[in-house]
Amino acid sequence: MAEAGRVLITFDVDGTLIQSLGLNANLLHKKAFSHAIEEVFGIVGTIDAIKHHGSTDPMVLVNTLEHYGIPLDQATFRLHDLKEKMLDYARDNANQIGEGLELLPGVEALLMALAERKTDVVVGLVTGNLEEIAWLKMDGLGIRKYFSTPNFGGFGSDHSDRGELVKIATQRAEALYPGEFSLKVHVGDTPNDIRAAEYGGVLALGVCTGVFSRDDLLAASDNGNCIILEDLKDSGIFFKACNIT
Repeated sequence: MAEAGRVLITFDVDGTLIQSLGLNANLLHKKAFSHAIEEVFGIVGTIDAIKHHGSTDPMVLVNTLEHYGIPLDQATFRLHDLKEKMLDYARDNANQIGEGLELLPGVEALLMALAERKTDVVVGLVTGNLEEIAWLKMDGLGIRKYFSTPNFGGFGSDHSDRGELVKIATQRAEALYPGEFSLKVHVGDTPNDIRAAEYGGVLALGVCTGVFSRDDLLAASDNGNCIILEDLKDSGIFFKACNIT
């Protein structure tokens, strides 16, 4: 573990900070996908037709369209249009952003505690969500105020590969908050988060708050250095894992 000093922490969103609930689970985001697919390709469909946990919005679009018979090259060629249609829908219906979503236990208390450490902790996002949708969720659930200002991160609007998003977020943090970080951490609930963190050269901190088990997360680690927590309920345990003293 690095010596105590400034720590960079990025969080995944869905399954890590928030959970989807009920028949309207993640309603606005899912409707934005369906709207984009119908507007661009005339297909009435849903992303629930595929497995999409731990993916990025661009990959979810492409894989869903492939499921419905659209060739990969055609779907990829129209990605810009698809993402714009998603954002148009999200902006027009932003009042629905909190429907079918809630904060996971302990999240607000942890983010509040991290926000109080302004001199030695920098907090951002790394998520497959398009950037505007990710921050809409943070606004809708009342937690955007706890993230470092100016806000930063790596998003599905930046790249389709989650590992690249970790690198992008790190580069942005280093540019916005000059000075060396003694430790860089990415927190997520899927095997893809673990692999992305290690690919991006940061410590992988997995949480078992999504659909994957501790064993699933441990198995995703190539270097064996990942840390797995059951959840984010105990800020003290989290601070210790991130070497925040």
